[in-house]
Amino acid sequence: MYNVVEIQKILPHRFPFLLVDRITALEAGRSIEGYKNVSISEPVFQGHFPDHPIYPGVMIIEGMAQAGGVLAFKSMDDDSQEAIENKVVYFMSIDKAKFRAPVTPGDQLVYRLNVLKNKGPVWFLDGKAYVDEKLVAEAQLKAMIVDK
Repeated sequence: MYNVVEIQKILPHRFPFLLVDRITALEAGRSIEGYKNVSISEPVFQGHFPDHPIYPGVMIIEGMAQAGGVLAFKSMDDDSQEAIENKVVYFMSIDKAKFRAPVTPGDQLVYRLNVLKNKGPVWFLDGKAYVDEKLVAEAQLKAMIVDK
């Protein structure tokens, strides 16, 4: 649906902090699915942990938030879509975060988010992350679209 080049037109993040490689499904105002391929060549593995590489939970949550940002932007009305380059999504809160299993190099981390509520520029999202259909992390996220 959206490859990394198209995602970069929506989100301001760039390597090494763009944490979504592809969006595979999107239902505006309702849900999104995307993924990140976790590679041993990522800089984070130099320090977390060199002899036992584990993808950090905070990066999993950030990847969920970035996928949620794509959902929020793509759910805006057509007039607002034209002004997307003048907007940014701010992460407001993380609630009920749980990490269920480690994510390691070679895994494909699949993000699935559903809208719990949307009030104007504020989005309440339920996010889950999977590897091979196994739940590895979950959280409720709140974000807001604002002018740059």
